[in-house]
Amino acid sequence: MDKKSKTKRTFALSATVLTLFTLFAVSAAVFTLVATGVITIGQEAVAQQSGGTIKGKVNSPWVSRYPAMVYVDKVPGQFPAPKQNPHMGQKGLVFDPHVMGVLEGSTVDFTNDDTVAHNVSSPPGSAKVFNLGLYGVGVTKTVTFDKLGEVPLLCSVHPEMSAFVLVLQNPYFALTDKSGNFEIKDVPPGSYQLKAWDEKLKEVSQGVVVESGKTATVEFKDLQKR
Repeated sequence: MDKKSKTKRTFALSATVLTLFTLFAVSAAVFTLVATGVITIGQEAVAQQSGGTIKGKVNSPWVSRYPAMVYVDKVPGQFPAPKQNPHMGQKGLVFDPHVMGVLEGSTVDFTNDDTVAHNVSSPPGSAKVFNLGLYGVGVTKTVTFDKLGEVPLLCSVHPEMSAFVLVLQNPYFALTDKSGNFEIKDVPPGSYQLKAWDEKLKEVSQGVVVESGKTATVEFKDLQKR
């Protein structure tokens, strides 16, 4: 092989290697973007769009005593249950908190912090039907909530005790304060149905558009009794 042919062959081989390296680098960058949401080029990074905020008010005559739960319905994605169990206590013949929102698949600790024995159960028709039986002071029992919906809580020993667990699809929810105000942060941008749940009123829904870095305001009024 003469020197000229050898040079051409070396150049062609170098071009092929460069092309393959470029394709590999682009593929790796795309994979990084899909896997982590961030692609790094040199010292610069392009991150996913930041979330927005939803705030507003639920006009309920009982909200100062019984908080309402406001939640975003059907947010795309998978939302695994937390590793640390949510906790609901029983003290002074009261469930605490009175209303609890949990992700589907969550296991809740029910601890008897009182000075008397208690029972925790839910009635037929609940999203989760269970009965923990009678248990004493300082004892914790657990329940896994594996179906979306409302779960009323009762104590067969003390009929005046009641509470609610709402099993939700995503973590974008909030309880109202004593004035009915709520705020949900870091919601992914998009169009959603925002729902308001109240133990004494019919659940209502409103459309809301969430934009990155902005705040959407929603007010729920004219709610009807169940």
